[in-house]
Amino acid sequence: MNGFVAIILVCLNSTPADRCTEETAADVMSTVVRSELQCTMGWQEVVGRSALRDEIGKTAYVKTICRRDGRTDANRG
Repeated sequence: MNGFVAIILVCLNSTPADRCTEETAADVMSTVVRSELQCTMGWQEVVGRSALRDEIGKTAYVKTICRRDGRTDANRG
């Protein structure tokens, strides 16, 4: 069964939302989730453990991208 990967981008407020990408983000993290809906909900814990957590809402913001995880169950890890 294939799940999804939530790509979590932490972008500086000076970066317009439409230009916040994996290349322009100050930090990029990811987490495996079961559904597209979980892509929008599972990032808080991941960001909470990041070095930039105190900057969210002050000098930076979070944007998530949801992608299908192409790995099979045997290849996860």
